[in-house]
Amino acid sequence: MDNAIEKIRQSFPILHQEVHGKPLVYFDNAATTQKPQSVIDSLSRYYYHDNANIHRGAHALADRSTGYFEKTREAVQKFINANESAEIIFTKGTTESINLVASTFGRKFISAGDEIIISTLEHHSNIVPWQMLCEEKGAVLKIIPINEAGEILFEEYEKLLSPKTKLVSIVHASNALGTINPVERIIEAAHSVGAKVLLDGAQSTNHLEIDVKTLDCDFLAFSAHKLYGPTGLGILYGKRELFEEMPPYQGGGEMIKEVSFEKTTYNEIPFKFEAGTPNIGDVIAFKYALDFIQQLGKKYIKSHEDELLAYANQLLEPIKGFIPVGTASNKVSVLSFNIKEMHPFDVGMMLDAKGIAVRTGHHCTQPLMKRLGLEGTVRASFAVYNSKLEIEKLAEAVAQIARIKNK
Repeated sequence: MDNAIEKIRQSFPILHQEVHGKPLVYFDNAATTQKPQSVIDSLSRYYYHDNANIHRGAHALADRSTGYFEKTREAVQKFINANESAEIIFTKGTTESINLVASTFGRKFISAGDEIIISTLEHHSNIVPWQMLCEEKGAVLKIIPINEAGEILFEEYEKLLSPKTKLVSIVHASNALGTINPVERIIEAAHSVGAKVLLDGAQSTNHLEIDVKTLDCDFLAFSAHKLYGPTGLGILYGKRELFEEMPPYQGGGEMIKEVSFEKTTYNEIPFKFEAGTPNIGDVIAFKYALDFIQQLGKKYIKSHEDELLAYANQLLEPIKGFIPVGTASNKVSVLSFNIKEMHPFDVGMMLDAKGIAVRTGHHCTQPLMKRLGLEGTVRASFAVYNSKLEIEKLAEAVAQIARIKNK
């Protein structure tokens, strides 16, 4: 194993265990990444040493915790190159971030007859909130089609755009296939008809350089737990002018300036959208995950993951019965596949017996699977701590499983 990768792996205690008597090979990174020791230590340290509610306390622990909490907001701002930390809202995940926009931007700016555009590649969390909004408002949901490789048909997208288009909500990188969408062109085209754009960055922020100024997206939603950080924490970036016009998502403490029984005055952003006690410890720990990524560098991470994906394709494609699913020319490190005449769940269970963790099923993309004529796939997704040796173990296991079926 490469010395650099071995050194990285030493930072992840969970990787050094056996599953069913075999060394763990963790290829379910698109679902959640593992956490480095620095993140784990930060969580422990917060509850051991600093635990207090933030922003409202006058004592030392509250002051310390507030400072650490806001440092993470500043770190996220720098991570995506937002104009200011006030444009960073903490939520409980990508799903809540998208629902926040649907509920607040939708309440303010979407009316009967307006149109919202999404793609065939979307995760359910970027489909259902818009269906709910369209049903409530009498708006129309339009879908960008894809080709057999799992790439959007850009010309068809352009045909869908019109002065009625108020929002385009698009996945940056597909969780099911790994396809990277041409979001720069998508955003530019949407803006040309006056529409706003939300990017689902759950699968892109850990693989690709993200600069919201260069992209000029109006919103970006992503999750900490896919970026080597804790679960239960999401981020919503939005342009200040939009956040200021949008009504609050929830009512309660923190999101107010003044409350009387006659009238409530809402707080400034970002606090207007952060009602109640937040997920303090996990927010503080997330900074250490971002530090981990910054220390390695996105360029190094992407290069290594691209190398793993290419190596996996090289070893798996010659296997008799191996069927790749999603062959876009531009992908993140996600390999979806099936084995001829085998159910994905059965393949996943057989891989698990060999200590190899993958995801099986429809990956919360049922409309995409229907378009491809599939019940589901086996998905192996790679992270910076994975190695070529682990890819070889996957290929050997898949070959054995395929031979069993073809006997």
